[in-house]
Amino acid sequence: MLSLSITSPGTAATFLRGASSATSTSSSFHGVRIQHEVSARVPAATVSSSSRKQMGVRMSKREAELKDIRGKTTEELNEEVIDLKGELFMLRLQKSARNEFKSSDFRRMKKQVARILTVRREREIEEGIGKRLSRKLDRQWKKSIVVRPPPSLKKLQEEEAAEEAAEAAKSA
Repeated sequence: MLSLSITSPGTAATFLRGASSATSTSSSFHGVRIQHEVSARVPAATVSSSSRKQMGVRMSKREAELKDIRGKTTEELNEEVIDLKGELFMLRLQKSARNEFKSSDFRRMKKQVARILTVRREREIEEGIGKRLSRKLDRQWKKSIVVRPPPSLKKLQEEEAAEEAAEAAKSA
C-alpha cells in the first residue's frame, strides 16, 4: 500500500491508497513524503479450496494432453508438428494482414509444438540417441519435409469449393 503526503510550512495534505498496515517504511524527498506500507504474507494454508481445484483441473488437463501425445507414434508426432507449424504460419499471415484472429492461439500452438518435440526427444533418449546425433537427425528430417497447406487452409478451400458448387447448381 502507498501513502503520499505533501508537506509545506503551512499546510499538510495526505493521500492514502489502500488500508493502513502495522509495518511501514518511509522516505522523504524535497518536502514530499512517500510511505510504503508492507503487508504480511498470506500463509499457503489459507489459500481457498476453489483455487486448488482449478490448479488440479489444469494439471489433469495437461497430463491428459501429454498422455494423448505419448500414445501416438513418432511419425504421427512429426505430422502433427508439421500441421501446427503450418497453422502458426497462417496465424502470422492473418496478423500481418490485420485480419481477426485469436492471439492466444500463438501461445497455445507453440506450447503444443514444444510438448510434442519434448516427447520426441524423450523417446530418442530412451533409444540411446545422443544430443549431437539427435540434432543431425532433426536437420535431416526438416530438409525432408514436403510443404503442404495446413489443415485450416484446406478446410477454407473445401468450403469455398462447396460454395462455388452450390452457386453453379443454382445458376444451372
